[in-house]
Amino acid sequence: MERKGGKRFFTASDEDILNGRTTDIYFVRTLEILKAKGMADKVALAEMTVAKLPREWPWAVLTGVEEALRLMEGKGIDIWGLPEGTIFPSRTQSGVKLPVLKIEGPYSEYCIFETPMLGFLCHSTGVATMAARCRKAAGDHSMIAFGIRRTHPAISPMLDRSSYIGGCDAVSSLMGAEAISKPPEGTMPHALVIMMGDSLKAFRAFDEVVEPEVPRVVLVDTYSDEKTEAIAACGAVKDLAGVRLDTPGSRRGSFTELIREVRWELDLRGYNKVKIFVSGGLDEKTLASLAQAGADGFGVGTSISNAPTVDFALDIVATDGTPVAKRGKFGGRKELYRCPDCFTFEVSASADDVPCCACCGKEMVPAYTKLMEKGRRLVPERSASEIRADVLNQLQKMEMP
Repeated sequence: MERKGGKRFFTASDEDILNGRTTDIYFVRTLEILKAKGMADKVALAEMTVAKLPREWPWAVLTGVEEALRLMEGKGIDIWGLPEGTIFPSRTQSGVKLPVLKIEGPYSEYCIFETPMLGFLCHSTGVATMAARCRKAAGDHSMIAFGIRRTHPAISPMLDRSSYIGGCDAVSSLMGAEAISKPPEGTMPHALVIMMGDSLKAFRAFDEVVEPEVPRVVLVDTYSDEKTEAIAACGAVKDLAGVRLDTPGSRRGSFTELIREVRWELDLRGYNKVKIFVSGGLDEKTLASLAQAGADGFGVGTSISNAPTVDFALDIVATDGTPVAKRGKFGGRKELYRCPDCFTFEVSASADDVPCCACCGKEMVPAYTKLMEKGRRLVPERSASEIRADVLNQLQKMEMP
């Protein structure tokens, strides 16, 4: 069957994005007008800010910066910004919208790329932030990203990478695992039990066939009572590492009571080393109570992958060195500072005016890193694990209402 453009799926390729084909039409028309009027090379300074974070979040985890830099390589612009993985609020301590990135150069160099640049940051920042909030709720318990089935498969690597950076310990998808240079992790689906026709047959087959380095964690709620199948699994698989509960909400009643009951019965029979993993409709509000009930690990899907986007905007704040701004924005060049202790931010209109933290009274330090100069990257790419480590370190000082 002949398809428009020869494409099988409704997705954009790398070339489509790099060529500006994923932009809004009004940017194309804007660039056309500026070129016709001889203004295409006018220098513009733009800032990326968010007026308010979703769901009254007090902070978010910045991601998407790496993709934005890859998009803008080779263009005649300079970029300053917060490093990928920085935790930031929407506003500074004085109430000014916090500019996470600033871009300067001929406007024609980045005009049509505003849309994809925003898309890179808005979506992935929301995912990473929800993963971080789930990490705070889960404490030290293991947490695997299970959410790629709830979104378009074309973006599964981004979703898993952002989930991992935000705090998940592992991801389930093949391409997502490649993006973070880690092996994919998971247990077994209900489909295996159903196809085998019997839970114990499925447990034994998993143990016989799957490579030995994969932990033996089996799903114990397909057909029978969870504690009955959990006990049976312990007898069927010699080195059983854990059981997973994925009981539908319509059948589980109190999930915490179900976990306590399974834990009790396993411990009673000497299977105290067999861990309990849970999945199915989990979010930041449920993880702590499930951990207290005895859950050892979580598979978190929809709540992370379908996290609300962070509504960044990119606005011109100066042209040819002259401050300008639309209504509701703060014009002019700004320097960004951060308190090294409590991570409070502030802006200053002058590099000579270094602010102090209103919380602890200490002098703040520059927060921006110059990321790009005339289209040339100034900072090396960091691994997802390095960025995640920075996020986890910052999370220790963050509160979650």
